[in-house]
Amino acid sequence: MNRPASVPALDRNWSLVAAGAVLGCVAIGAVFSLAVLLGPMGAATGWSRAGLSAAMTLAFLSMGVAGFGWGLLSDRIGPRAVALAGSLLLGLACVLASRAGSLLQFQLAYGVLLGAAAAAFFAPVIAATAAAFERRRNLAISLVSAGVGVAPMTLSPLVAWLITRYDWRTTLLIVGVLAWALTLPAVRFVRAAPAAHAAAPAQAAVGAPPATMAQALRSRAFIVLGLAFFACCAAHSGPIFHTVSYAIGCGLPVTAAVTIYSMEGAAGLGGRLLFGALADRYGAKPILVGGLLAQALAAAAYLAVDQLDGFYAVALVFGMAYGGTMPLYASLARDAFDPRILGGALGAANLLSSLGMALGPVVGGWLYDRYGSYTWLYLGSMLVGLAAAAIALAFPRAPRESGGLRPALQG
Repeated sequence: MNRPASVPALDRNWSLVAAGAVLGCVAIGAVFSLAVLLGPMGAATGWSRAGLSAAMTLAFLSMGVAGFGWGLLSDRIGPRAVALAGSLLLGLACVLASRAGSLLQFQLAYGVLLGAAAAAFFAPVIAATAAAFERRRNLAISLVSAGVGVAPMTLSPLVAWLITRYDWRTTLLIVGVLAWALTLPAVRFVRAAPAAHAAAPAQAAVGAPPATMAQALRSRAFIVLGLAFFACCAAHSGPIFHTVSYAIGCGLPVTAAVTIYSMEGAAGLGGRLLFGALADRYGAKPILVGGLLAQALAAAAYLAVDQLDGFYAVALVFGMAYGGTMPLYASLARDAFDPRILGGALGAANLLSSLGMALGPVVGGWLYDRYGSYTWLYLGSMLVGLAAAAIALAFPRAPRESGGLRPALQG
């Protein structure tokens, strides 16, 4: 079968990949600025830690809900317009949060508005990337996702440096202006792949993918994808959130325990690149299943260590596994859904993943309060992680055509 004339246009939009990495880095860096500012803000305002932390919870919930809306909108008007709106709102949210006169105002600006703004850079940009690449699709998506992993090593240290020289209001104001300065130029390189959209009618004739969002959300592919994504995030969010406390309980100093997070983050960045390259060679599904199994076993392995070197060894595997698997869901979605509804499908899947991320810390805290240890958290994370791997096995296969293109899957 001869390759369609539109195919050579694929696998060339690396400027989109670079722009997506920058947008994700700045967005997540802005959201997680609160982790650095929490203490200084509480001391300066008298607002409670619980009230300030609630802003982070609101941000994650807002990211999940808004991500679905942004994904649907990007399918209609294109990813560049959505990314532009997100860029403008991102800086505005930081500026408004820096001027907040009450805790409620801060929660609305930082939690609701900033979370909604950050969501504009994920499903639309990832969908555009997935549609723009074929042979190197997994690597391209992983490179976009790598921007998220870079945030703790770039913007977070910058915020920590700023807060030593300015108050929290000035720091957040600078973050907002910097967000505009970095994201607005990057938006110019965010564009859809005309070749992918032109190929959609031909794909429909071959594989009959879901033609509408309602059909896509009812399809076997989406149900399996969404449940696996939810279980995956529920499995790793608890250990991510509670491992520092667990390590301190094992006798590690606070400063040493915090470095376990750094190890997980660095390993996650490497895992994204490694898993992306492996998925391009062997397929996204088997690499995803293998990564989910590794994540599950690594979560339980935390119970077997009590020294810093042991924690580092487990964090290396755990970070690589959860970091490497996250971008692969977008690649599977690209195989299953028409590119013209891919943004909405990814947005819906991201909503489910956000619910999973919100579930893990709360359940982990409840289990600790109930049983006085983290044993059931890590064992539960292993079981949920194994369930995620089993669910992912049910994802429909995407056979390659002789010309190299993957046909869309049946709903």
